[in-house]
Amino acid sequence: MTLKEKIQDAMKVAMKAKDKATLGTLKQLKAKIQLAETADGKNGVLTSEDELKLLMKEAKQRRESAETYKSSGREDLAETELVELAVIESYLPKQMSEEEVEAAVKELITQVGAESPKDMGKVMGAAGKKFAGVADMKVVSAKVKAALS
Repeated sequence: MTLKEKIQDAMKVAMKAKDKATLGTLKQLKAKIQLAETADGKNGVLTSEDELKLLMKEAKQRRESAETYKSSGREDLAETELVELAVIESYLPKQMSEEEVEAAVKELITQVGAESPKDMGKVMGAAGKKFAGVADMKVVSAKVKAALS
């Protein structure tokens, strides 16, 4: 079942439950998927990697918006963003904890053969593929920097 089909099914459930917040978020996601499907060269089909990237982008956007609203004292808007973020995260794979990321980063550093902060680009290139969708890349970057220092 594709992400679009899962979202379509969830929209039906949200409509029946009269859950406007979830329904609104699902409609936004569906629209983003349809835009991505009709983009140049996609032929109306998204790969699972494309779906994951789209979800990660949307989750990151909501997270950053919530932080901005909180720092501006707009808790009401931040709460809306966090509700949308929760809906989006329900479609993402389970995220790794910081301890799991730290252990995986140390293992990745030995695999790549990195020894100093100069090798951070090499490690982050491999980390981008390994942690795609399962870890926040800001956390990964911080762990890599700490391990190489």
